[in-house]
Parts: sequence; C-alpha cells; structure tokens
Amino acid sequence: MAELKPDSVCLAPSYRLPIGLLLLAVLSALVQLWGHVWTSGILALLGLFLLYQTATIRLWLTPTALALYRGDRQLREFPYQDWQYWTIFWPAVPILFYFKEVNSIHFLPVLFDPEALRTHLLARCAQAAPPQAKAQR
Repeated sequence: MAELKPDSVCLAPSYRLPIGLLLLAVLSALVQLWGHVWTSGILALLGLFLLYQTATIRLWLTPTALALYRGDRQLREFPYQDWQYWTIFWPAVPILFYFKEVNSIHFLPVLFDPEALRTHLLARCAQAAPPQAKAQR
C-alpha cells in the first residue's frame, strides 16, 4: 500500500445500495414489475457487480486527496486542490457521490459510509454544492 499519513481515514463500506438493488431484482422477478423478467436479471447483475466492488474497493481520505484503493494497490488519487465542488445525491437515500475537478467530473456509487464522507470532506476540501447559476437579466 502507498504511504498513508496518520490522519488519513478509510471509509467503512456500506452494502445498502447493492443489497437494495438485489432486493429490487427479486421483488421485480416475483411480481414481474415492468412486464419483463430480463429487467430483474439486469438489476441482479448490477447489484452483484456493486456488491463485489463494495467488498474490494476502499476510499481513503488523506489530508491532501481522496485515494481509491483495491486491496493494497492504489487505483487513483484525486487531489482536493483540483476540486471545484462536490455533493452526495439524495441525502435521504444516498446513492451517488459527485465531484467536479477543474477538467473533469466524477460520479461514484455510494458504496461507503455517506455521513463519514460528508463529515471528512467538509473538513478537508472545496465547497459542498455547485455554485448557483446567476439569474438571467
């Protein structure tokens, strides 16, 4: 594993999203929601994929960046200095984490503790919401 500073935090995994998708797949197969069984299969495959990702991927919040790890191998690092803003979509049922860097945008499924993410990002980096659009004159 790359050298992590003592004040780095690893976010705990959250299995809510993949398990929710798997339950929705089972429910839709039982009552044939949307009229097609193949829809249940697609939801189940997505749920299984996200379940695997939840078990293997970890997000580390370091003092200077958000780092993405699979096991001991760092996959990617996103320095906070390049972030313009971030948000977690739907606070009541957090399923998507969005952040915008200077030259790119990123969407991550919420496969980790959303409250810990929010708390640590508020303490470490850019504003937590996109700037408001200026009113048209």
